[in-house]
Amino acid sequence: MSHILDTPIDYLKGVGPEKAAILKREVNIYTYRDLLDYYPYRYVDRSKFTQVKDLTDANVYVQLKGKFIRLEEQGQARTRRLVGWFQDETGIVEVVWFRAIKWIKDFIKLQQVYVIFEKPTIFNGKFNFAHPDIETIESYTESGKQGYQALYNTTEKMKARKLDSKAIGRWVIQLLQTIKSTDIPEILPNDILEKYRLVHRYTAMVNIHQPPTIHAQEDATRRLKFEELFLLQLQLVRLRLLRKRSVGRVFEEVGAYFNDFYHHHLPFRLTEAQKRVLKEIRKDTISGYQMNRLLQGDVGSGKTIVALLAMLMSVGNQQQAALMAPTEILAQQHFAGISELVQPLGLKVEILTGSVKGKKRKQLLTALEAGEIDILIGTHALIEPTVVFKSLGLVVIDEQHRFGVEQRAKLRDKGSIPPHILVMTATPIPRSLAMIFYGDLDYSVIDELPPGRKPITTVHRTHAQRLSVYGFLKEEIAKGRQIYVVYPLIEESEKIDLASLMEGYESILQSFPRPQYHISVVHGKMKPDIKETEMQQFVKGNTHIMVATTVIEVGVNVPNASVMLIENAERFGLSQLHQLRGRVGRGAEQSYCILMTGDKLSNDSKIRIKTMCETQDGFKISEVDLDLRGPGDIEGTQQSGDIQLKLSKLPDDKIILEEARKSATFILENDPDLKQVQHSALKYFIDHQAKLRGNWSQVL
Repeated sequence: MSHILDTPIDYLKGVGPEKAAILKREVNIYTYRDLLDYYPYRYVDRSKFTQVKDLTDANVYVQLKGKFIRLEEQGQARTRRLVGWFQDETGIVEVVWFRAIKWIKDFIKLQQVYVIFEKPTIFNGKFNFAHPDIETIESYTESGKQGYQALYNTTEKMKARKLDSKAIGRWVIQLLQTIKSTDIPEILPNDILEKYRLVHRYTAMVNIHQPPTIHAQEDATRRLKFEELFLLQLQLVRLRLLRKRSVGRVFEEVGAYFNDFYHHHLPFRLTEAQKRVLKEIRKDTISGYQMNRLLQGDVGSGKTIVALLAMLMSVGNQQQAALMAPTEILAQQHFAGISELVQPLGLKVEILTGSVKGKKRKQLLTALEAGEIDILIGTHALIEPTVVFKSLGLVVIDEQHRFGVEQRAKLRDKGSIPPHILVMTATPIPRSLAMIFYGDLDYSVIDELPPGRKPITTVHRTHAQRLSVYGFLKEEIAKGRQIYVVYPLIEESEKIDLASLMEGYESILQSFPRPQYHISVVHGKMKPDIKETEMQQFVKGNTHIMVATTVIEVGVNVPNASVMLIENAERFGLSQLHQLRGRVGRGAEQSYCILMTGDKLSNDSKIRIKTMCETQDGFKISEVDLDLRGPGDIEGTQQSGDIQLKLSKLPDDKIILEEARKSATFILENDPDLKQVQHSALKYFIDHQAKLRGNWSQVL
């Protein structure tokens, strides 16, 4: 296999060191291969001509055919320009040049037929073209540009150095004319190409940049999307299969603690979904291989009780268990809840966070290493080197998207035999996204809520209805309930948001005056101890209303809170709105979520608000969120390593993703080391990429 594509981009004719430095810095183009992988974002049909009478301000490229009937230099010095009057059968339009004026004057011959290509702009109420592509009709016909011309994304800094879409396109075409089909060899096995009717890799690369027809472009795009997703799934499936071969701790039995708790101390009956997930966990822990399982469930679906039962399996097999939470508040909440639940079992449960220091911390670590602590709950403090377990059997990671890859790996690696891993997320993820970002984990879903849990009534109100909303809040407080009032927080404008929060706080103080009403306020700029005091006042029922930023999105459990009022709800994403709504509805009483917005909403905001009011199914909400935002904007999308989808878009490409995963799984199950002849090109390509970019298979 030739390595011409690994040539630094500096050596491509017309690029050079200065332009190469900009390409590297702005769009990560370092080599010829990177340039070919820099795919167009759109295409212009150059088989069609627009007429002057049909020009619009739609900000799109158009192509005209006609003659220059006049050329004239205008202005002096810096204002000097060349103006040409270009005529077709329907009218005349001005064309202007500010650079290369002498060359243009020598090139253009009046009354000859030319083709010009550019976006029209409006100046003094008339359309004109500035610096269009221009060529004779003969040159245009010979060049083969009658097909589709690719357009490439560029940055303002690139445009300032004349590195625009045209420049990228010229270099790509030049490179494609330089290389041969053997420089882009096929890496997919023939049976996959035939099964899914995929074009050859070289053909795909040429046709995605220079498509002769729209069908050729579509075939090329589909082939390269499949390859992109196939290589990613090959990586994730390989990790999954490797872990299934790695030795794990064996829980010989569910154990006495599990049985005692399950039969005598469960606070409610498990749902069928919870029972199904427990069976999947049990099957993993007796297999002899390390469990790596993602437990996904909507807000309030009962993931924590499943995690506790799994930890009791570990303790019942003389192994310790750990639960890692992203914040001290959430860790404290888990500690309080789990300690109370297992109190009848006589187990030793401790908590380790950054605030546990000095003598107390030393005593805790000594007891942990001696095996005197059965369950340890904590924050990222658990991964510190000084934290040593006697025998760690199970690690539960809560709200996993808030932990980095390295943090999770450090916790997993504590102990000579890897502990079982149970990863929990309360953010519902569409199956297609889960296959991308958690494809190396086994996948469990709790897809039903516990019986008796009342749906939360969600309504949309505008600022004009504030008085009636406040009246409703007072009615709820009179019933003994508590209220959340949440304001958005966007990091780029923290000062503005904090001012907005404090203005809202002052407004609520006026409408809910002391001493009849007591109000807590919590935001990210507060000192931790003050923030904790304010939160605890609300948790204990000493205050009626908590005014907060999204700091309370995770980690506050107040069953008595019955109303979630979200101010400026249009500024929140769907996932965040759903998480905030999940803070209420935890008690026996009917709960409400009020989405407060201004009168004017964007289309996306209208869809988000409408979705929240119509459904409480987190998985349906996540599908709408994915449609609106795309996967690149969803929290936690980089958790499986360096995942960068250049072409594929979810959920549009779910079918291709399914096909790619099936193919990757079939190949690795039958040829895990890719030693068979038909997989030799694929293995060579992967090994070569690993040398260039690091060992991409060791993601977690």
